[in-house]
Amino acid sequence: MTTIYLATDHAGFELKEEIKKYLEEKVDYEVYDCGALTLEDGDDYPEYMARAAEKVQFDAEHDPSVAVIFGGSGVGEAIVANRFAHVRAVTYAGGPLDVIKVSREHNDTNVLSIGARFVSANEAKQAIDLFLGTHFSHVERHADRIIQIEDLIK
Repeated sequence: MTTIYLATDHAGFELKEEIKKYLEEKVDYEVYDCGALTLEDGDDYPEYMARAAEKVQFDAEHDPSVAVIFGGSGVGEAIVANRFAHVRAVTYAGGPLDVIKVSREHNDTNVLSIGARFVSANEAKQAIDLFLGTHFSHVERHADRIIQIEDLIK
């Protein structure tokens, strides 16, 4: 069973709630909500993103998990997530889904950051399904690059 952490601020709150229901209906996933738990206009995203990223960081050394995080553009949210060791976030704000597939296969991304102001619920579901259904290729050159990235954090 895959553990999925969700996080958002006000900009992605409604989308996160819809996605949470969508994922909870699937039997393969254990879903945890790292906040925001209520809609608060003007709340700040770093706290919520850090909660999800800390979980993914901890789980990376035990039982790997993933996170799906939401914000207006998804960019700031990904920046926060990428501050944590073992966390590799990709941003999706619409357009071709290939970036998600390649990010999983080549970069072993474990956080999907969605720009809620730019994607519909259906687009988000497609992106999440692709993210969850695609796995790291384990090609040596890609694995070596991930090690090089991890070494930068030490």
